[in-house]
Amino acid sequence: MNAPEIPAYPTKVLLAWAEGISGHDKLRDWLMGSDYPELGVFCHALRNEGTSRAWLKHHGHMHLMALILGAEGEKEAVQWLRHHGHSILADMAESADNDEEALTRLLLRAKQDGDGLWAQIAVRIQTVKNDIEESNNDVHRIDPN
Repeated sequence: MNAPEIPAYPTKVLLAWAEGISGHDKLRDWLMGSDYPELGVFCHALRNEGTSRAWLKHHGHMHLMALILGAEGEKEAVQWLRHHGHSILADMAESADNDEEALTRLLLRAKQDGDGLWAQIAVRIQTVKNDIEESNNDVHRIDPN
């Protein structure tokens, strides 16, 4: 069974999502109370919040969960996205996982479409994931016990 196509989100919703990803709590909370709560929940799930990850799966937003997993380096998630027709999300996941070629594809698409929001969102996801990785590898934060 194929996953549902990603909804055609209004531009203001995508802008709010980008800001929510970057830590703007008020916009994240606005998303959670809007017609697009999955994007607000995504912001929590991106930061490894287990309940939010389960919510995305339970409510049929596997494409968003695959975006997160792909950004964390899970190649199977990226393959799943491509297989189910989510090439933009697959490129976003790879870009967020520091793949420069994927970012280039997003930027070329933006040049053709005149819409760079997907690339902007991918870079914001990348920043969050890289910050988490850096924090996890910080010798000053590692608990020796």
